[in-house]
Amino acid sequence: SHFMIQWIAMSEKNKTFEESLTELEELVSAMESGNMGLEEMVAAFEKGQKLVKTCGQRLNEVEKRIEVIKKGSSESATTSPLPPMEQP
Repeated sequence: SHFMIQWIAMSEKNKTFEESLTELEELVSAMESGNMGLEEMVAAFEKGQKLVKTCGQRLNEVEKRIEVIKKGSSESATTSPLPPMEQP
């Protein structure tokens, strides 16, 4: 479908974390709707896996940046977990 082609055509590199997460949520909703054929479902799953990986990498990058900031503002580096993300 046109909707699926639009997802596949988008580049993850130029998206913000929030855009990637929103796209992932929309993709999951579309998959759960039961209105996709087998090929579309497989393509959606592959796209979803890429988005999960992209979001995970971005979270890791942010966590590292926070550790560097904390280390620079104190004598010893301390880490603390990031707060859970709010659901829309």
